[in-house]
Amino acid sequence: MQLNKIPATVVTGFLGSGKTTLLASILRQVTGKRIAVIVNEFGEQDIDSSLLRGCALDCEDGQAVEGEDSGIFELANGCICCTVEEEFLPVMKKLVARRNDIDHILIETSGLALPKPLVQAFNWPEVRQHCTVDAIITVIDGPAVAAGRYASDVAKVEAQRQADESLDHDPSLQELLDDQLSAADLVLVSKADLLSPDDKARVEALIQARVPASVKCLFIDQTLTTNTVQLEALMGIGAASEENIDLIANHHDKHHAEGAHHDHAHDNFDSCVISLGEVDGDLLAAKLQHIVKTQEIYRAKGFAAIPGKPMRRVIQAVGERLDGYFDRLWAEGETRQTQLVIIGKALDSDALRDALAEAEVTAAA
Repeated sequence: MQLNKIPATVVTGFLGSGKTTLLASILRQVTGKRIAVIVNEFGEQDIDSSLLRGCALDCEDGQAVEGEDSGIFELANGCICCTVEEEFLPVMKKLVARRNDIDHILIETSGLALPKPLVQAFNWPEVRQHCTVDAIITVIDGPAVAAGRYASDVAKVEAQRQADESLDHDPSLQELLDDQLSAADLVLVSKADLLSPDDKARVEALIQARVPASVKCLFIDQTLTTNTVQLEALMGIGAASEENIDLIANHHDKHHAEGAHHDHAHDNFDSCVISLGEVDGDLLAAKLQHIVKTQEIYRAKGFAAIPGKPMRRVIQAVGERLDGYFDRLWAEGETRQTQLVIIGKALDSDALRDALAEAEVTAAA
């Protein structure tokens, strides 16, 4: 029986950056793990999935299993953020149904796809109880970025863009790269053996300007594909990326915030802030767990003021799990209040506040 959530690694990057090579290497070199694969590429790159067929679930003695029983799922649309609800979620439901047979999920996005809406889908009720995003890995072509082209074959990327009718705006390659880097937990720079010291410094500077200091950048070459230890290390990062994905701002969101119609599934996510006074900690926890179970709430996070306690209590609810701990003393003169941010779908902020307000403690007269 599977007790822990299934970790999923999301690999993103432009066509030709080395995503499929990385995935195939993981599947061939990492033994002892039952790995399911979701491939989101189209055009001539569809053939790349054949490289993975002999390496996924249920393969023995090098014999590939055909069809979905192999653990390979192909999403035909190049812009996965347009097909999260129609294609990606049904596949994830199938994998959840097979969760006792799966140790890890690998997801290769299209070169044009952004990881944010895909990762947001891991907060959907059907997925969040059983799966988590172990890490978002962005693979970039070192020589192409150093030369300012961003992709190894700009013409092929442009052809891919023109063939994808679902794209509703025309971002530059730099904007797409910025957005892929904005969500990264780890950046892999491929073809490092082709970079001069100056090229490497130029690429490092570009990445550092776009990612937090906590996001590591590794320069890799073909030797990684045979280094089992390093490949296994890519699959145990434990970032739980879905928990903070809504905080990431990117060019894609900005385009549509400025008025473009974009009725994607992830645009229907809502959030609200609930502010209360001091609360009964146990009662607040019970009320919060109840509304998370009965409403389409993906995450609740904040802090609470507990009567008689000199420290504020941090609270986080994800799925059926509710965690809490005291993090710091209330500062002198600081208002002791409870504040929760709730993220979900079709939220009624007034009703949520009324439900949680039942835990509020009225000061004695």
